[in-house]
Parts: sequence; structure tokens; C-alpha cells
Amino acid sequence: MPKAKILNSEMEVPGSTGATSIELKTRRAQFQTQASTLDTRRRQAVCVRRAFKKYGPKSNPNIILDGLNMTVPKGTIYGLLGASGCGKTTLLSCIVGRRRLDDGEIWVLGGKPGSKGSGVPGPRVGYMPQEIALYGEFSIRETFIYFGWCAGMTTTQVDEKLDFLLKLLDLPNENRFVKNLSGGQQRRVSIAATLLADPELLILDEPTVGVDPVLRQSIWDHLVQITKDGNKTIIVTTHYIEETRQAGMIGLMRSGRFLAEESPSRLMEMHRLDTLEEVFLKLSKRQNMGLRRRSSILSSVTGVVPDFDVEDEMSGEFGDNVSISSRRRSIAPATDTTDNLPELPPEEKGTTNFKMLNPQHMKAIIWKNFLWMWRNVGIMLFIIGLPVVQIILFCLSIGKDPVGLNIAIVNHELNNSMETCVPTIGCDINMLSCRYLQHLKKRKVEYSHYDNEDESKHAVEKGWSWAAISFSKNYSESLFARINKGRFADEADIIYGDMDVVMDMSNQQIGQLLQRDLLYSYQDFARDVTVACNLSAKLTAIPVAFQTPIYGPTAPNFTDFAAPGIILTIIFFLSVALTSGAMLLERNEGLLERSLVSGITGTEVLFGQVVTQFTVMTGQTMMVLIFTFAIFKLTCEGDIVLVTILTILTGLCGMCFGFVVACSCENERSATYMAMGSFLPIVMLCGIIWPVEGMHPILRAISFFLPLTKSTESIRAMLARGWGMSEPAVYEGFISTFVWIIVFQTVAILLIKFKKG
Repeated sequence: MPKAKILNSEMEVPGSTGATSIELKTRRAQFQTQASTLDTRRRQAVCVRRAFKKYGPKSNPNIILDGLNMTVPKGTIYGLLGASGCGKTTLLSCIVGRRRLDDGEIWVLGGKPGSKGSGVPGPRVGYMPQEIALYGEFSIRETFIYFGWCAGMTTTQVDEKLDFLLKLLDLPNENRFVKNLSGGQQRRVSIAATLLADPELLILDEPTVGVDPVLRQSIWDHLVQITKDGNKTIIVTTHYIEETRQAGMIGLMRSGRFLAEESPSRLMEMHRLDTLEEVFLKLSKRQNMGLRRRSSILSSVTGVVPDFDVEDEMSGEFGDNVSISSRRRSIAPATDTTDNLPELPPEEKGTTNFKMLNPQHMKAIIWKNFLWMWRNVGIMLFIIGLPVVQIILFCLSIGKDPVGLNIAIVNHELNNSMETCVPTIGCDINMLSCRYLQHLKKRKVEYSHYDNEDESKHAVEKGWSWAAISFSKNYSESLFARINKGRFADEADIIYGDMDVVMDMSNQQIGQLLQRDLLYSYQDFARDVTVACNLSAKLTAIPVAFQTPIYGPTAPNFTDFAAPGIILTIIFFLSVALTSGAMLLERNEGLLERSLVSGITGTEVLFGQVVTQFTVMTGQTMMVLIFTFAIFKLTCEGDIVLVTILTILTGLCGMCFGFVVACSCENERSATYMAMGSFLPIVMLCGIIWPVEGMHPILRAISFFLPLTKSTESIRAMLARGWGMSEPAVYEGFISTFVWIIVFQTVAILLIKFKKG
């Protein structure tokens, strides 16, 4: 509010009529003072009051900021000085809104970070993090285009600024890739990306580390130049204390507090020293002396002598500030006081045109993601081809009948194990054992002949054979007598007409499949003999007639059962790995934080990843389904379009879960643990390798709330039964997948928005 408006509005307050001229003059002076104070507040770019930040457990916290106060005037260079670990980077992260204070307030360019009146995040603030935070696969110009688009610039505007920045920072050709630059050149590109959009507030975290002294001076000259008109404000941290002589104001930071906040010349004049480094050392020693005196007072009261010394604390560069702060968190240095500090400026009424997805930002993110993929074409081909390799391995290795199983044979109808077993033909009831073995041979088994049962059982015990079959000496006569006499058959005929089998059932799949082959071979053998003797084939058959199944083949295979779950698992978890890896890469290298400070929202980041990763995942899905149904001819009775849509939606669900993993975990290792920890329960409980109906009742109830249970059942219903969307078993899979997509995406957006250190 202008001064005149304040005065006029106050003079017209009821009750002021008839006031003496002295009273009016007094009021007018008071109002002018208030207006002057308000103007002074508004001339600040950044204000920090009573900032407190700690990490670690409550019992032994690591205090980084300890009641810190900071005021940065507009139109000046503010040098933030301090040793590594004193809290400079944490303070800057709080100023740009990427971390939250545990206590205290921050005001930046019109309001608290994130509010409508504040310029944070957004193009009004340029942030250069301590990391390089650049895409190594991009050229210098492509890097500028990305950050320029994020700030709302056009490509033409970026190109116009490009030449100037290349000359200013002595950068190589604009087409050079960032990964091929030296460390100093990469840091200069990072500085240029910050200067590109000509922001109102520049925050540079150690911009001149590793930079040539001559070029360092050139950078400082430029910083001084752009602040001369009073419209630009710069906060810069540096280890080179003396280079901040050119700053308008410096803050000397130690142990999470400021030792002093004043202009460089004023500080040296006050302390009668020639260098800022000497001033810093003097103030540090004074701080330690104050702490020593305070601790002496405490020891006299408590009887406990402190375990630190002034000289020990000055060891190293400037001492281990974080540990000192955490040890002395109850002691406040006398040099840092909150008395007489001006209040924070009022919140400005910002105008905001809220857009959930800014088209300019989405253009930058999607272009950047696709460009990264193009520059890493080898990795992308591997990612696209990996699910194809997995489904090929599945189709070739899972669900096939085992072959070459060895069976130990003891046939007493022969004179010895060396005699050749010759099967009969037609209605000949001799050597029926050989006739049966001929039918069993069609099941691709192998025989080992032994003279007695002990030898054959020993072969099974040693693992040489999976089963031992024994035929009695009069097996053929006894079997025919059982068939011919029926219920009048002698007990001896019933006993000797049996084929005795001893099996190794340690492997359930092999044991059950071998039992099936023995039974099926016997049915074929019995039918062959009865038909050859002009008898009804049903005479020797089991009196249970299995008609043509309503759904599925007469002899189903495990491949058809497991294929739906395997396909969804491959697509789901590859999407998890792909998206979580991409997000963690950006976050751990500082790229995500830099983009968020520039004004890009977490929602835009996630949707940008969805668009690009969805393209990859769709290609993966199409390749997997082509190999599954077109090449390996797995059963597909339903609509392949619906199967494809549900598989793609499942991949999208996996992508959203990958975002949750990336936003929840701090590094690749914890993300791997989280992904692996979710993989096994989902595979075991979603009916992928075993029917849900066979689970414990509690686990069965849990399984219905997992992301792949309903979708697996849905695809099975479409593939094996040919059902469509009218059936609950089908559309429930689509509904469940949609719900999980919404849940995962919402959680990811909330995490990226609110999870700050």
C-alpha cells in the first residue's frame, strides 16, 4: 500500500475529526514511520527467521540450523560463507522450498516458498545446486533448450542468450556433449543454465569450485554487473572467502548460526583486520570462547565438566561444525540474537493461473525424456527386448512334458533281463507286459531292465530311475482271467494280474506326470487288446466317461495356466524397474530438484514420465503378445484386443508403482529391496503359479486386494474361456487395475509434493 494511501485512510478514521494540529502531526509521523518500515521490509529479497533444522533420532539429533536469522536485501550479492557441513546447502534448499524447516519462517520474493506471492518455485528464481545436475547425454545447446523451456522461454530466446553465455563462461562448441566436458566446464554449463532465464533471484551453491581464477573473476564481474540496477539479487556460497569482497553483504556461518551478517568492508573495519578469513577465524574463536564460558557456568551448576576444548574445535578447515552443533544444541552463541530483528514482510497477493499440467513444461519434460532414450538407444533396445527374451524362455521351458525319464523294469515273463521283450499283435494274450511297455514307450520314457525287485528299487533309491515296474511270471494269463471271469476271478489271478509300481515322488511335477503317463498308456493298451479280440473298448475302461470339456482342452497344460500371470508379471515389474530407475537417476543427480525449483511440478514430472515410459511399455507389450500367441501359439479363445488393453493397463499400473518406489526410497539399493520385497508376495499370492483357491483363507482374502490378482483371473477367463466384458470375472480385472493406477499415482504425487527433508 502506498504511503499516501496509508496516511489518508488513517486520517479519515472516525474520531479524528477535531483533533489538534499537534496530534495530527504526531499521527502523520507515526504513519510515515510505519510506511517507511513497510517499504524497508519490501526491499528484502529473502528473510529467514529463527530457522531450526535437525536430522537423526530425537535422542541424538544432528542439528544443522540452530535458530538462524538471515536477511538478504534486494539488488545485492549476498555471500554465504562457512565450512563444509555447516548447513549452507540445507539453508539454500529450505529457501527454494525443497526442504522444510522444523521450526522458524522463510520469506522469499513476496511470500513463503510455495505460496502464491512467493517466486519459489518458478522462473523468478534460478537455482544452481552443489551437484552438476546436468544430463550428460545432452549437448550444451540441448541443455539450454530444456532449462529455457522450463522457464517459459522460446527456442529463439534460448539461442539469443546462448552465444552470450558461451562467450562469458568460455564454453566450448554448443554441440559438445556435457559428458565429454571437463569438470570445470560442466560446472560452468550449470552456471549458464541458471543465468539463462535472467531470474530475479539467483541462488548459486559453490559455483566457482574448480574454475580457473581468471574465469572466476570474470564470473564475479558479471554477477556484480547484473545487480547494479537493483533488480537482481544473488545468494552465492563459496569456499573462497576472499572472493566475496565484491559481495554487498556476507553471512559468516558456523555451527548452524551466523557469526556475523554485514558488508565485507564493514566487517574488516570493525575487527581491524585485513582479510575476511582472519575475521572468520577471529569470530569462530570468539564463538568457542563464549561456548567455553557458558559450559563452565553449566559445569559449576551441574558438576559436569564439558569434554571439548577451544583448540580442538578449531582443527580442520573450520572445525566439525555439525557435530559441535549437535553437542551444544542447548547453548546459544552470544553473537546471534533475535532481538530487534524486523518482522517478516507481509504476504503479497500473487496472481496465479493454476494449471495442473503446463503445456510448456510438459513439452520440455517429454522432449527431454525422449531425447535421453534416443541417446541411449542400446539401453532402450535391451529394455524393449528383455521381456521378449523372458517370454521366449517361459514358453520354451515351462509347461512341457518331461522326456527321457528312466524307469526300472523287472519282467518275470522273460527268462532274464537280457532277453528281448517282443510284444504280440492282434488277439494274442501272451506277453501282454511287453505289449503294455510298447504303449508306454510312446510317452518318451527310457527303460533299464533288472533281474529282481531289489535291484530295481535300489535304482530308484539311488536316483537312477524315477519308478520301478514289476510284472509277475504269469501276468498275461492272470490279467486275461480277470477280464474274462470278472467278479468270479480267483484271488491269485487278481494279485498276479497287477502291475506293481514303486515311484520316486520327491518331485511332484515329475511324479504326477509319470503317473499320468502310466495310466494313459494302460488305457491305450487295454483298448488295443479288447478291440483286437472283438470286445467292447469300454469293458476294460474305468467306468467314468469324461466328455468334451466346456472350456479348455481335454489334456490341459501348465503353460496355458501360467502364461497370463507370467505375462502380467513381466510387464508389471519391468515397468516398476524402468520408471523407478529413471526417477531415482534424476533425483540422485540433482536434476529433479533443479527442475522442481524452476517451476515444474511433481505432477508434471510424473505425467511426463508416464507418457514416455508408456510408449516403451506399449512396445514391450506388443512384442510379448506377438511371441506368445502368434509364434508359440498359446491358447487364446477370447478377444486379443481386450487382452492387449488389460496388459497395457497392467504395465501402466506397474509404472505408477515404480513412481511410488522412487519417491519413497532414497537410493537405488533401498528401491531394489522394496521392489524385490513386493515381487515375491505378488507372485505367490496373485494366483500366478498356483490357484488362489488353494491358499490359506486369510491369504486368499489378502490376495484379492493385490494389483495382479483380478487382472490375472480376467486374462485367464478371456484366453481359456473366451469371455468378454459382460462377464464379472473380466471387467473386475479392468476395474481393479484402474483403481490401483489411481491409488499409486495419487500416492506418488503426494510423496513428491510433501516428502521433503
